[in-house]
Amino acid sequence: MNVDEEVERLKEEIQRLGQIQPDGSYKVTFGVLFNDDRCANIFEALVGTLRAAKKRKVVTYDGELLLQGVHDKVEITLKATT
Repeated sequence: MNVDEEVERLKEEIQRLGQIQPDGSYKVTFGVLFNDDRCANIFEALVGTLRAAKKRKVVTYDGELLLQGVHDKVEITLKATT
């Protein structure tokens, strides 16, 4: 799976696990994503996929590098599609 495919899969998983917001975006915490069995099976490097998605302006979150435990409560926002 290439990076673009992983970013697309990440979008699907955030929609599955997250809460839709009034503006059409979705929010999920890093802990929920990281601890989900399905995500663990899909993404070899979830943090790397998140960084790639952030670089492509698909998602937003505070910080650069998210670590399990320390950043479990960090909200990841999947931007609304226009």
